[in-house]
Amino acid sequence: MGYQVNGVHWPQLHVHQQTAQLRCLMTALCDKHCPPSDWVFTADRVNRIMVEFALNFLPVQPHHVITPVDDEPLSGVKFAGRIVGVSIVRAGEAMETALRSCCRNVRLGKILVQRDERTAEPRYYMAKLPTDVATRHVLLMDPMLATGGSALMAMGKLLEAGVKESNIIFVNVVASPEGIRNLLSKHPAIQVCTASIAEGLNSQKYIRRSLGDFGDRYFGTLPADQENPKPS
Repeated sequence: MGYQVNGVHWPQLHVHQQTAQLRCLMTALCDKHCPPSDWVFTADRVNRIMVEFALNFLPVQPHHVITPVDDEPLSGVKFAGRIVGVSIVRAGEAMETALRSCCRNVRLGKILVQRDERTAEPRYYMAKLPTDVATRHVLLMDPMLATGGSALMAMGKLLEAGVKESNIIFVNVVASPEGIRNLLSKHPAIQVCTASIAEGLNSQKYIRRSLGDFGDRYFGTLPADQENPKPS
């Protein structure tokens, strides 16, 4: 289990199998000429894939059921414990629909951390978490892991709320090697599930050759000079 990044093996890092479907979807997300409606549709598909992937790493316990065919019990499993989804606002909110489509009536929390564009450092603003979050397994959702600053700050707020580090799964779409190292070296007990590992960060601390600002593209708030780009 685990994954190797830049010569370092991280046992708690899980990268989705690079299927033909996922590669096609990720290529579309990285295309700056992808029409906005197509981009959102594709992002929703990738988010659903990643939420379902992350659910594989929740603990299960034995469970027996009676089938419609006979009275002999069938041995199976069920999830052990309750879950909560926590999105890092605002790109993480794009993953909430995917979680709700997989887990009915799931509770949701939010942590607002925004990047200072001048310093590339995160700023914490607020957290709204269920009162019993400490008793649950947490799916912490943020599509982009660049420096890891926002994820680390969100992790700190979850730990302050009493959540066990081992009960946290970080659900992600694109992760940089720098972000992976920063996050997992400080929180080795969490699990990280991602769709792809990027090449690294550029001088402005953005993920190179990737999909850009996930939140702006998903919610339609790109600057005017970036809207509906046309091939040159």
